Amino acid sequence: MGDQRSLPVPEGLEGERLDAALARLFGFSRTRAAELIASGDVLVDGAVAAKSDRVRGGAWLDVTVPPPPTLPMPVAEPVPGMSIVYEDDDIVVVNKPIGVAAHPTVGWTGPTVIGGLLGTGHRVSTSGAAERQGIVHRLDANTTGAMVVAKSEVAYTALKRAFKERTVDKRYHALVQGHMDPLRGTIDAPIDRHPSGDGRFAVVAGGKDSVTHYDTLEAFRAASLIGVQLETGRTHQIRVHMAAMRHPCVGDLMYGADPTLAARLGLGRQWLHAVSLAFEHPTSGEWMTFTTDYPADLARALEIVTAES
Repeated sequence: MGDQRSLPVPEGLEGERLDAALARLFGFSRTRAAELIASGDVLVDGAVAAKSDRVRGGAWLDVTVPPPPTLPMPVAEPVPGMSIVYEDDDIVVVNKPIGVAAHPTVGWTGPTVIGGLLGTGHRVSTSGAAERQGIVHRLDANTTGAMVVAKSEVAYTALKRAFKERTVDKRYHALVQGHMDPLRGTIDAPIDRHPSGDGRFAVVAGGKDSVTHYDTLEAFRAASLIGVQLETGRTHQIRVHMAAMRHPCVGDLMYGADPTLAARLGLGRQWLHAVSLAFEHPTSGEWMTFTTDYPADLARALEIVTAES
């Protein structure tokens, strides 16, 4: 049984689309509102309606918000290929390999960073939700590179604040299709879940503010190697922004990359790597920078595009 919410449509929303009215009244995103409408969890005067239907002032809305799914707990077991870049009493920085999620999520049955640390005897902070204790930021499962996990409670609080206040310097390298124009720039475009509800994200009006700075490092015949600095940290942010610029990350089939190019380069995932992470240490106050090398699959693909140019 979900959370039941009911109220009349204010006269001021007369003529609004149902999904827009629902978003304004209950604080949902437009995407979430559309999902609830499509699943039959929204009734207008007792009847199912379409998201594009215009609402009448005074109409009665009944909304059922399904309970959140039960999330799996991390499995404490070593993760092959995950190495420790740095560790002290407060933090551990790992070089996350391909095919590893930061923590368990609905539908993910593969290895996780948190499970890998617990499985090799590393202590992590007990702060945060049970399935993601110690996790202060995330990388996509198929994005590799530098990731920090809090070991102490003090570190967890300080790092969460640092990420929220955008004082952490997060830098990535991405191999993208074609050539960026301009070669250096900033993409400031809001991101939210894709209206299709298929797990993708997209540039969506009214989404969360998302800012990506990029600079072309080297241009090849079929692709460009770019450096990326994130000002915000939205899910799939680099992948979404590059796709919106019509220069998706090479190998990122979810966001429209050319499968022929990916096959030629032997890539089974997006060419995207977190090359460095820098922040103020949560207890010493020292500014620390951690870097990671490209993994074998990305290095090999880069060698091929270089040789072809």
